Amino acid sequence: MKLTVIGCSGSLPGPDSAASSYLVTAEGFNLILDLGSGALGSLQRYLAVPEIGAIGLSHLHPDHCMDLCGLYVSAKYAPESPIPRIPVFGPPDTATRMALAYDLPQDPGMEEELEFHTWQEVQQIGPFTVRTAPMAHPVPAYAIRVEHGNKSLVYTGDTGPNEALIELARGADLLLSEAALQDNDPDNPPDLHMTPADAGEHAKKAGVKRLVITHVPPWFNRETQAEGARRTFPGPVELATSNAVFDI
Repeated sequence: MKLTVIGCSGSLPGPDSAASSYLVTAEGFNLILDLGSGALGSLQRYLAVPEIGAIGLSHLHPDHCMDLCGLYVSAKYAPESPIPRIPVFGPPDTATRMALAYDLPQDPGMEEELEFHTWQEVQQIGPFTVRTAPMAHPVPAYAIRVEHGNKSLVYTGDTGPNEALIELARGADLLLSEAALQDNDPDNPPDLHMTPADAGEHAKKAGVKRLVITHVPPWFNRETQAEGARRTFPGPVELATSNAVFDI
């Protein structure tokens, strides 16, 4: 597998990155994990819209899904349209929520262009086996484990600390973990995001091989967040930046 960072800015696009979006490829299949604000433009540096094999949404906050609106426009109106419907996996009612986001009637909404599926605990998407687990966040949110052959990566999406993430990430080759809060801040809200120390502790408990820190808001320093994770995780800690590529 290959992981390419399309967007890694937390909570909103930053000056050097779109919001959350990650391209996972194997056997010529392109799986997109999240398509947040600004990500569709960056994604087109790597592939055209008809080359998208499937999209998986961790949850329905705008910084993780809102560029599905632009994707809908491209699939509907670009000169090569109509194209085969693009499968979109997400939380319950994703189709309804996205229709509302674009002010479309519920029937058909975006369903003539996109094929919506609700996450199951396990599903096959192209050459990938994809497993999910509910996370700790104010809205329905999922961590996503992508497996291909004997390799695996786990993407936390947005979540507070929780045991389900440790179990899902058990033995993964790479954990792509959000770290949107700062360590040792007494005002950090519960069940919202993780700190760098949380990310490192979860990676250590899960026994993952590599930790990649992502979803750092523009008002925090990414290098500082990565350094915080190194204090609790003894393995390699790397930083997600736009266009970074990780071979798994």
